Amino acid sequence: VQLQASGGGLVQPGGSLRLSCAASGRAFSSMGWFRRTPEKEREFVAWIGGVSATYYADSVKGRFTISRDNAKNTVYLQMNSLKPEDTAIYYCAARYSGVAVTTPTMYDYWGQGTEVTVSS
Repeated sequence: VQLQASGGGLVQPGGSLRLSCAASGRAFSSMGWFRRTPEKEREFVAWIGGVSATYYADSVKGRFTISRDNAKNTVYLQMNSLKPEDTAIYYCAARYSGVAVTTPTMYDYWGQGTEVTVSS
């Protein structure tokens, strides 16, 4: 099983980016995005389950949208109205369970990070 994250980059405040995470090897009931900063080791960002149930951290609610394409076994994170405090390394993760959780240790697989920098 592999999770391949991509789409990070440098963007100005107020801009947008879309991250992708392609899963190979099997399909998962739910997937999530986390981010790491110098202050926080692994902060929950968003989760998506079956039938497109979603859950977001308060800090990104209304700005970020998580979605999935089951045919491609890929999950996306559309990030709009980006702020400098969104600067982080973003990781995707996958769970066998379809229950929403925000705790990193509850996820079964992790992708490599993709770096997002929000700066003018």
